[in-house]
Amino acid sequence: MTRVALLGATGTIGRATAAALIEAGHDVVAMVRRQPAEPIPGVTMRRADPADPVSLARDGFANEAFDAVVSCMASRTGLPRDAWAIDHKAHSHVLAAARKAGAAHFVLLSAICVQKPRLAFQRAKLAFETELVASGLRYSIVRPTAFFKSLSGQIERVRGGKPFLLFGDGTLTACKPISNRDLAAYLVGCLTDPDRWNKVLSIGGPGPAITPREQGEALFALTGVEAKFRSVPPGFLAGIASALGLAARVVPPLATKAELARIGHYYATESMLVLDPATGRYDAALTPETGTDTLLDHYRAVLCGEAAADERGDHAVF
Repeated sequence: MTRVALLGATGTIGRATAAALIEAGHDVVAMVRRQPAEPIPGVTMRRADPADPVSLARDGFANEAFDAVVSCMASRTGLPRDAWAIDHKAHSHVLAAARKAGAAHFVLLSAICVQKPRLAFQRAKLAFETELVASGLRYSIVRPTAFFKSLSGQIERVRGGKPFLLFGDGTLTACKPISNRDLAAYLVGCLTDPDRWNKVLSIGGPGPAITPREQGEALFALTGVEAKFRSVPPGFLAGIASALGLAARVVPPLATKAELARIGHYYATESMLVLDPATGRYDAALTPETGTDTLLDHYRAVLCGEAAADERGDHAVF
């Protein structure tokens, strides 16, 4: 049994990771800013603010020993202030507390999009990755591809007879989607698999890679609704971001909307696959796979009421 401090346990990936840790026989203490509406079976819950080093040390780690830290914590919006506060600074506080608690291993949930950092949250994540690697602790930095929830926002549109929205022709990007359960199992496996120690690990779900057009075609086939697509020019969001950025010089609050438009444009034009350094192109063949759950399995579960249709929250694009 390993005593694990878990951060980000109230999110969808965090809850799945908590369950996987318990199933693997670990002793789990989840440090959360707010008590969840439903307890996580088998997990000790402690209210502590990771953005406050005093609260984290006193209320979270509580001067106790831990063997490892697993962090699924991430900024909710990706906006600069939030990103640097959570993706970087709060993680720095967790790292310091982990070292004091005697933890030997730090498993970090990052993101595959940091390979081509153009946004504040990507730079913040990379800053902490660098800090973790230099810390001397054993580390496993996991960079997953797209989550099922981020590709499920148009299910109700399709079911309601509306067109599936695409950027360009819908083949500009691709990913190997991964489920909460499969990603959680992979994160937990990092604690015991030496092949995942002191490495940056890009990971996808079971292939093949799927484009947005293929996602739409699959939804139309599953629902039996006539296939209808509507194309949005990829430059549309870039234009909005540029215009709002200029306007923000006069009306500062518009800077937030400009950054959200930049985030939307990034995901509309960049694949969530491994970037081949030799070619500068995304490569599905170089993107490792794990698990058994497929995006089509998830779509079927949502359509028959076995899974939630939309858990994207602040990460919604459509």
